Amino acid sequence: MRSILVHADRGAGMTARLETALSLARTTGGHVTVLIDTPVTRYVAMDPMGGSFVASDALKQALADDDANAAKIEAHLKNEDVPFDLVRSEAEPVEALAKAARLADIVVLSRSSGLAGELALVSRTPVLALADDQPLSLPLGKACVAWDGGDEAAAALRGAIPLLTSCGSVEVLTVREKPGGFPGTDAMRYLSRHGVNADLTEVTREGSTEETLAKAVAKAGGQLLVMGAYGKSRMREFLFGGVTLYFLEESTGPALLLAH
Repeated sequence: MRSILVHADRGAGMTARLETALSLARTTGGHVTVLIDTPVTRYVAMDPMGGSFVASDALKQALADDDANAAKIEAHLKNEDVPFDLVRSEAEPVEALAKAARLADIVVLSRSSGLAGELALVSRTPVLALADDQPLSLPLGKACVAWDGGDEAAAALRGAIPLLTSCGSVEVLTVREKPGGFPGTDAMRYLSRHGVNADLTEVTREGSTEETLAKAVAKAGGQLLVMGAYGKSRMREFLFGGVTLYFLEESTGPALLLAH
């Protein structure tokens, strides 16, 4: 992971995101790109006659605030031992992040931003979603992989390899839904080819799949959960719940590496 993109804002999770990105860069010899986004369309309003106008004072203030934030971040990064650059955008956040991530190896953002799930769907770059107060330090002590044999889980596992190769302990978790379910042997074989020694744990479903998986991750003490994003449709998860939505809505818990 040599190209690390960080979503920058003035939210509570910014410190955790930046610390995590710096840790990634130091471990991999990578470069940190900080994206500061000021979505201009949020300051454009329509009048009853179909015309539009710009809330110019509010937009100027937002730009000034983001300029000040950029200067603060730049001053901080100049004192670190990691190469970096800052980029600006005026698009909506997911659009801005997806464009900036086209040649990134990972995107670091906060679960509280509400952007991780949608970004994982529209971008081919793995998304690392953090709790606001829990930076991820490397090398990892324990990582868990949620494996169901699906394309999304496979994409997440491939994207997580740079983090797993230096991890102290990796556990592949499968939830036994019914006899003849997806085996975890394919994931184990793939990990072994990358020099990752992992344990395979099959747990019996108790309650929902997401609740069963959450208990297994907590029991294992996982700092990172590698999982596919939206194996079911977003609408189905919104209406009936699902694994992706469950973990994204958790304010605490392990960091998530998501891919679709």
